[in-house]
Amino acid sequence: MKAELTAIIEAATEGGYWAICPEIAGANGQGETIAEAKASLKSAIQLILEDRLADIRRGLPKEAIEETILIP
Repeated sequence: MKAELTAIIEAATEGGYWAICPEIAGANGQGETIAEAKASLKSAIQLILEDRLADIRRGLPKEAIEETILIP
C-alpha cells in the first residue's frame, strides 16, 4: 500500500522526539532521534490500517466486491 501522509514531529520534554499523523486517528510514535520517531510512526500507521482492514473483512459477505482504488 502506498500513501502520502503527514508526520508532525516535535521534541519531547523528557528527551527524544514524538510524532503523530493527523490523518490517522491514534497513530503516534516516539524515538530518541527524528528518524526513530518517524519509523515508529510508520509502524503504528501500518498496524492500525492492517487491523482496521482485517476487522472490516470479518463482517463482509462472500459476495462483497473488494477492489483497490487510487486517490491522487
